[in-house]
Formats: sequence, C-alpha cells, structure tokens
Amino acid sequence: MTLFDVEPRTLPIAGDGPSATAERFPVRRVYCVGQNYADHAREMGSDPERQAPFFFSKPADAVYAAAEGIPAAEGFDGVEAGTTPYPPRTDDFHYEVELVVAIGAAADAVTPESALDAVWGYTVGVDLTRRDVQAQAKKSGRPWDLAKGFDASGPVGEIVSLERIGQHPVSGRIHLDVDGATRQDGDLDQLIWSVPELISRLSHEVVLRPGDLIFTGTPAGVGPLERGQRVRAEVASVGAVEFRVV
Repeated sequence: MTLFDVEPRTLPIAGDGPSATAERFPVRRVYCVGQNYADHAREMGSDPERQAPFFFSKPADAVYAAAEGIPAAEGFDGVEAGTTPYPPRTDDFHYEVELVVAIGAAADAVTPESALDAVWGYTVGVDLTRRDVQAQAKKSGRPWDLAKGFDASGPVGEIVSLERIGQHPVSGRIHLDVDGATRQDGDLDQLIWSVPELISRLSHEVVLRPGDLIFTGTPAGVGPLERGQRVRAEVASVGAVEFRVV
C-alpha cells in the first residue's frame, strides 16, 4: 500500500485497428542532449565541433501525448487535448523539434555498435523552453532545470515501434512549422552525435532501462511562441505532433 495514488505517465503506441491503444509506453526517465546540430550550436553562441555531448533531464510527467492532453488532477487543471499551455514566469517561450528515442531494454556502458539493441522505437517531440529563465540561470552560473522541466514542457506524438518503422532513422527531414510557416528545417544526418553514440555515452553515466526517453537535439531556427499559435513538428518516417499554444 502506498501513501498516495500517483498515476505514471504513459504514451500511446502507433498501431492500426481496434486494439491499437490497448498497450501503452510507460515513461520512466527523460534525458535530453544539448546543441547536437552544428547550426543550432552556432545560433546559441557555441562551437559546433565534436565536443563530448552534454545531457539534461525533464521530469517524466512533463512529457505527454499532445493529441490526448493531460487529465486534470488535484491542484492541477490539466491540459486540453491538442494544446500546450503558455507557462508562467516567462516572456520568451521557445520551441525545439527533436527526434525522440524510446528505450526498450537495459543498456549499461554499451558500445555504439551494440547501442541500438536497446531501442524499442521512436517518436517526435518538442522540447519547450523558457529561454529567458535559461539565459538568466546561465548568466548566474546556476542550474537551468526549471527552464526545461516545467509542466507540459515535452509534447510528443505516438511512440512508433522499430518494427513498424522498418529501420533506425539515420536521415530524413526534421522540421517545425508555426501557423503554417516553416521555422526549423533540417535532416537527421546533420546530428553531431548519432543515436547509437548518444545511447552509448549516456549509458556510461546511468543505466538506461525500458521506459526511458532520449530527446536527441534540435536543428537551427528555434524561436518564440505566442498564445494562439499552432505548431506542427514532423520527423520523416517517424510521425508528427501538433498543438496550439493556449
């Protein structure tokens, strides 16, 4: 018996037919890698050479299926399906489209050559960021967890199994549109650190386990969002996520 009932965050799995939503992907931990596209590193004022990747985290319940929203709970009004809320404490709310890796097997200090054995599937996500909060934290030399890990800061699409995709996506268009205008437009082959390299690096820091998600970085073109704007983010062969800022 536990003191409180806490519902774990789960995500829908892409499928066909009446049983498509019977199984769901449980979210355990959420890791993100910073500045993993050269052009984005430059726009953020960094050197895009192949320095060791750096990681940060979001809370598991910050990630949610945008098409479903988040049910209301005690002290929380929830998030309506197809929307994401404009967060408090920011005047500079940014989008970052990313390929997201869904881990389905344990990975402990694995090599890049064996890292993909841990992958269950993929999805597309948007790493929402309070950019002004992040900038102030960097200026003060403090952690910027709350710039990235606030409520509903990780809208994603359905998890798509590797079996359904057919192969690990190593190239293909990754882009994000705001109100129909393309703001970010890149290719997965522009990743500085590839998916197997990221998994290997991260697995030497922590043991990756089923249910972990890895946001793999964003191409250039990040920018602000306003209330009422509509966002569509897509990764070729993986899928899309759409939402309106409210």
